[in-house]
Amino acid sequence: MDVKFQDRQANSTEQLNSTQQLSHSKPSVTFSVAEAVVKILADMGVEYAFGVSGGAIAPVWAALHQSSIQVLHFRHEAGAAFAAIEAHFASDRPVVVFTTTGPGITNALTGLLAARWEGAKVIFVSASTSAPQRGRWACQETSTYTMPSTGIFTSGQIFHYATTLERSDELPEVARRIALGLARPGGFVAHISIPTNIQTSLLKTSLPRVTLSPGVATASEETIAECVQLLSEGPFAIWVGFGARGAAKEIRQLAERTGAAVMCSPRAKGIFPEDHPQFVGVTGFGGHESVLRYMQEYRPLRTLVLGTRLGERTSLLLPVMVPLRGFLHVDIDLEIPGTAYPSAETFAIPSDIRVFVKALLKYFSQHPAQLTKPMLPRHEHNIINPRTHGQVRPVVLMDAIQRLIVEGSNVLVMTESSSSSAWGNYMLRFAKPHRYRNCSGFASMGHMTTGVVGAALARRGKAIAIVGDGAMLMNNEVSTAVKYQIPVVWIVLNDGRYNMCDRGMAMLGFQGVDAEIPQTDFVKIACGMGADGIRVEREPDIEAALEKAMGAINPFVVDVVIDSTQFAPIESRILNLIAQSETNYCY
Repeated sequence: MDVKFQDRQANSTEQLNSTQQLSHSKPSVTFSVAEAVVKILADMGVEYAFGVSGGAIAPVWAALHQSSIQVLHFRHEAGAAFAAIEAHFASDRPVVVFTTTGPGITNALTGLLAARWEGAKVIFVSASTSAPQRGRWACQETSTYTMPSTGIFTSGQIFHYATTLERSDELPEVARRIALGLARPGGFVAHISIPTNIQTSLLKTSLPRVTLSPGVATASEETIAECVQLLSEGPFAIWVGFGARGAAKEIRQLAERTGAAVMCSPRAKGIFPEDHPQFVGVTGFGGHESVLRYMQEYRPLRTLVLGTRLGERTSLLLPVMVPLRGFLHVDIDLEIPGTAYPSAETFAIPSDIRVFVKALLKYFSQHPAQLTKPMLPRHEHNIINPRTHGQVRPVVLMDAIQRLIVEGSNVLVMTESSSSSAWGNYMLRFAKPHRYRNCSGFASMGHMTTGVVGAALARRGKAIAIVGDGAMLMNNEVSTAVKYQIPVVWIVLNDGRYNMCDRGMAMLGFQGVDAEIPQTDFVKIACGMGADGIRVEREPDIEAALEKAMGAINPFVVDVVIDSTQFAPIESRILNLIAQSETNYCY
């Protein structure tokens, strides 16, 4: 493994440059701890709090309702956490998740792990059992007597920072640590657990006020110069990830000035226009064959990686994705470069993506690269005309979504994990950033069926989730969207089975498994919760159904009966699993 780490002090310098100023002026009114915590969160920029109430968290819940923070009461804690993730990405602000003790905390953990994987900024506020009641079988007791502490109430793999607030005078330090986490680039997931008796106690110290002044990680002039030299030695490609979403304009300029081929991860669709002649395709899960053709026929000397971990969902960890002389990998996290491909030569640059690309542009504007314009492989898409017989083919549905929703509006389109995600990655095409969301990190079913509620709320407009029937049955927040009149549309690919599991097991050679689901009428379920909907059983009816959904002002479900014999483009993922079982390959 050859990994060059440049500017090791960049991240630490960024943290030192971030100012967390705590004002200790005496408050003019008396605050309870619950009220003080909520006020601090509001001062940190929190606009939304999602959760499920309970007796132990009642003081915090009441304080939230009395604050400037908008509070949404969800039907399940995991749904609240998934919605918080998507609200963060839609607003670029931290979002609070609140739960009661015991199962409230454990129910939320899947969504909070997803927040960590996705790189969101989420602050989890939970209750814990008051000290005098611990060890005495209190209702939903949450203490070291009944629940594991490590990882849930301490910093670790789930939370960047976690603590139990046992005294009011600990609050200034807790606020400082959260402020530091929110000020740094990238994701930050924190957990504050507050015993019920502490929530109602009066604040005995001055109320801390936090001012965030985030620094920006930058590479040195020497590092930029070395990168320019390496990129100028031969043809290079640009691999765009979700972390580069703030640098779309600069990345396009760099590609056009240098003639570099561009590919993107599934989560980065639209950051570089997919209709651009230099775009070769989407990589990884549900990706395009054109990328593999490019790497085989036009293998670049180096690849400039911008804001992606290059994990399995992005690269499938395929050896063919390694360029001849390795990667130049730009990321704010020093632990990421070189991890996915440990044997590949990697030049690691810890920097903000936009700042780094702008620095490269200064050089290439003065010394334009010698452009070569080979006929790059491109993903070709053939439109399939609707048929009048049989159930709906997913390719026809996705074509209609492309025309009527992607090209005909500016709404956010989201795809659930598994087959829905594969169809979206493979078939939908975006020319602008911030139009597509894909939960390819933790890839938990139910992420987008609930996350779409948070996204639509934070965007203050319609958002659409393309989901499977299995995910919709597992976890949805239709009732929450109805209560708060959030304009969400769910397009359900209803094929009566866990399609990816069914198809995947057959491709892996396992027969006789049962992945079927009893046929469900999601329109009846939606109407039963106060939403509206339409069921589509024939391809000629798709367009009218989508137009009705786009015009709806209330939550709306489009239940599409899918031809289950039409398999999603998941072959690359399955072949990867087969390769894992057959050999321990190296790069």
